[in-house]
Formats: sequence, C-alpha cells, structure tokens
Amino acid sequence: MSKIKIGGIIQNPHLSMLCILGIADRPGIAAETLNALGEQHINIQFIVQLIDFERRDHLCLCVAREDLRRAIPVAEAAAQKVGAQTVEYIEQASIVSIFGPDFRERPGIAGVMFAALASRHINILAISTSISTVSCVIEAANLSAAVEALKQTFDLP
Repeated sequence: MSKIKIGGIIQNPHLSMLCILGIADRPGIAAETLNALGEQHINIQFIVQLIDFERRDHLCLCVAREDLRRAIPVAEAAAQKVGAQTVEYIEQASIVSIFGPDFRERPGIAGVMFAALASRHINILAISTSISTVSCVIEAANLSAAVEALKQTFDLP
C-alpha cells in the first residue's frame, strides 16, 4: 500500500489541556469562558466543544503550559458562573497535527493518522479538524513517538 502524501507535521509540545465539563446548554457558554481567559491575556491554542445527549456542554481547550496556573482559577470562576459540574486539567499535553492541501477531497486521512497513533499505544485526548489539518491532543510524553509514527505512515515532502 502506498503512503498518503501530506504537506507536513506540526507539533506543539508545551501545552496543558483544561476542560470545563457538565454545563447546562445555552447560548454564550463558550463566549463567556473564552472572554474571561482572554481578559487575563491567556491565549487559547486549541478548542473543542460538544453537547452530550443530556444537553450538557463540555468545553476543552489547550493553553501554554506556563499559563495553566493562571488559567485554572479563571476557568473555575467561569465554570461557577455558568453552572459547570467540574473543571479538569492535564498539565503535560501536546498537539500533533498533519496538514495537506487536499484533505477535503481525501477520505480516510484522519483514520490513517489515528491508526498510526494507536499502533504506538498513544491515546488521543481530543481531536480537531479543518479543511486542511487534523490535530490531536495527546499526553506530552508521547509526542516523539507520535511524530515518528506519522513520519513512518505518511509520505512527507
């Protein structure tokens, strides 16, 4: 089987993942939470949000590891204001991404990426995609193995 050609691999090694979980679904949850972090000059480098079948919001984001200690109390205050059940975090997280110009027309790329990570026993904590990028939040300790797995799996320039 020939390797799928991609544009490259992006890695962001120095992150923490912060999740605000169990929020009653209503408009403005993400805005209120992200604005509170932004007012403290905390940059958000990854966002994933979903509503479960019980109509509860779950908002997970990544911040620079050095911003985590400042972000936790801000997230906890925002969580209390919006009625969240809990705030959880993973201190040592990283993002590994693949990108390419034609991902929209290439079905199966995400599955191939996830299989490559699984083959190295790397658990994916969160996933985000765009037209040209597939990004995975993983534990920071697994970043080197993840990059190596992707290099072996895909055809890089």
